[in-house]
Amino acid sequence: MPSTKKALHFLSSALATTVSVAILGYGMSTEWAVSKMLCSGSENVFTNGSANISYELFYGAIARGSCPVFGGEKTIQVFEKLAETGGAPQILHGIVITLLALCLLCSAGSILITLYNSVSNPYQTYMGPIGLYTCSSGSACISFLVLILYVVNVQLTEMSEDLVKNDVGIVSVYLKDKTSEFQVGYFLLIPYMVLSLLAILLVYLFEHAAYTHRQEQQRPTEDAPKEIMMY
Repeated sequence: MPSTKKALHFLSSALATTVSVAILGYGMSTEWAVSKMLCSGSENVFTNGSANISYELFYGAIARGSCPVFGGEKTIQVFEKLAETGGAPQILHGIVITLLALCLLCSAGSILITLYNSVSNPYQTYMGPIGLYTCSSGSACISFLVLILYVVNVQLTEMSEDLVKNDVGIVSVYLKDKTSEFQVGYFLLIPYMVLSLLAILLVYLFEHAAYTHRQEQQRPTEDAPKEIMMY
């Protein structure tokens, strides 16, 4: 059986990962970004027309005011609408969702490994600390990549413009001055990433202390006191 100190370190690591999964799960169900732009039926004349899109990962809402003539608000399935427009936004959004699923999978692996280590001692196998380091660092790195890819998709591609034009239909519409604001769902990736790294740190501190203790116990005999060497 593992020591109480080891069990506490690994259970604390499992708790940190569990909280991170809860945060990511909530983040994936709430709003990630809002894009706003001016809208007109004429390329040279922009009056008070506007279009706003709010994004969750799977659902969103498009609100059009005088864009180009009539307005309205409707709920959309983001990936379904992106499939209709095609191109880079669809690919990037699919990658983001796939990577988030991998984050959850890595976190699940971290939780299982830490719980197993809290009641066992598989130090030299993939079910030991090495497995935890791999899963948790994978979660942190993948979530950081998602942060970058999502910004690229919202800011640098024409995802929002394509969705508005798709919603308008066959009527010509001109869009400009797009601005985007990222919401709580996006920013919750940051505490998820931090907690994944904390899970690693908690186990590393125990492993480092245990290694130092073993090294002290294995000092060469020449470091022993002289009175002990006389026996």
